[in-house]
Amino acid sequence: MHKHTGHHHGRDRSSQVLKISSLVTLAYIVLLVIAGIRAHSLALLSEAGHNLSDFLALLLSLAAVFLQGRPPSSTKTYGYHRAGVLVALVNSASLVIVSFFIFYEAFRRVAHPEHVHAGLMIWVAAGGVVMNAAIALLLYRTARDVNIRSALLHAVGDTLSTTAVIAGGWAILLTGQYWIDSALSFGIGALILWSAFGIVRETLNILLEGTPRGMKVELIEAAMRSIDGVNDVHDLHVWSIGSETHALSCHIAIADIPPSASERILRDVKERLLRDFKIDHTTIQFEHVECEVAHGCVIPVSETEEHHRSS
Repeated sequence: MHKHTGHHHGRDRSSQVLKISSLVTLAYIVLLVIAGIRAHSLALLSEAGHNLSDFLALLLSLAAVFLQGRPPSSTKTYGYHRAGVLVALVNSASLVIVSFFIFYEAFRRVAHPEHVHAGLMIWVAAGGVVMNAAIALLLYRTARDVNIRSALLHAVGDTLSTTAVIAGGWAILLTGQYWIDSALSFGIGALILWSAFGIVRETLNILLEGTPRGMKVELIEAAMRSIDGVNDVHDLHVWSIGSETHALSCHIAIADIPPSASERILRDVKERLLRDFKIDHTTIQFEHVECEVAHGCVIPVSETEEHHRSS
């Protein structure tokens, strides 16, 4: 009950932070568009596009928090853990599109530079640094699943890019070289791509049920083999249900002992997996004969010691 309450509190906090961040970001987008048009600054308009993708990302993340809080059902036995993963993938894909649009506009501006009002550029960007830094701090202090982290990356990227806009504005004031505005836009686009590809890679790994980020199957197998009573581990699979919910299934060979004795081995294995690898959903089959099939063991029912399932 305590654990459930903690998760519920975490979702409420995430939802509140995402709502506040969305409203503030929307207000800043309006300011960027107005200032970008008045200052003739592609860098500011690029930031508006960047922040628009952030706004959509925050809205999608908010929807994902709601979906992830829904309980499992007969048709969704794992619940909606992957809703946040799907949202993170959509967010990252949208960032890729935005970055290529910025590259296109920057190329066009290099060929035909426009007069830029650097002073207005600097003040608007300074406001963006404060806003995005505050949003990033709020997101950092909430839940750390891939959905929230994707929104956090948006905010961190915006903080860095608006800082670069300030530096570029000063450079334009000092040199009078308006191509600096286009160069900043290239940098912002590259930053967007860098942040997007990391999340795309992680979300695709989860959806393809790859080994969770930061885990090595060899280390997991070695940890299980080190437990007293475990003779062999095979047919081992590790994957993620959601970004912070990991699962494991395997066959473990043990001696021909009573179920009451094997219960201790199962408990030790589960405790080690949870403590060292944060794997909390396990399906473990005990056996005391060798598998006749190397992959996907086929064991006669009468020779299977026991089949435990826990979540």
